[in-house]
Amino acid sequence: MARVLIADDAAFMRMMIKNILSQNGHEVVGEAATGAEAVSKWAELTPDVTTMDITMPEKDGIAALKEILAANPAAKIIMCSALGQEAKVIESIRSGAKDFVVKPFQQDRVLSAVQKALG
Repeated sequence: MARVLIADDAAFMRMMIKNILSQNGHEVVGEAATGAEAVSKWAELTPDVTTMDITMPEKDGIAALKEILAANPAAKIIMCSALGQEAKVIESIRSGAKDFVVKPFQQDRVLSAVQKALG
């Protein structure tokens, strides 16, 4: 079981991930709607895993990923992207993301990404 922070500017997407995780024994400890909020919530909650949307207002997911990893290189972050964002997915993996999932979310894929991030 993991404590998870969900960062996505779309409430519907946060709800989808939250349902997948909570129905499978994980605890969602927080939600963030912007990259800046994701960084501050991460520092406050120190979750086991964070799901991070790439495209968010104020600060995008890649900037938030880099900021969190600068503060704690052991942070486990899974990027969430829409189709057609391959370049940003590659950049986020190179920047230290543990895995990525593509929207619309498939339950099996989300769960396997969390397991992979947890090691």
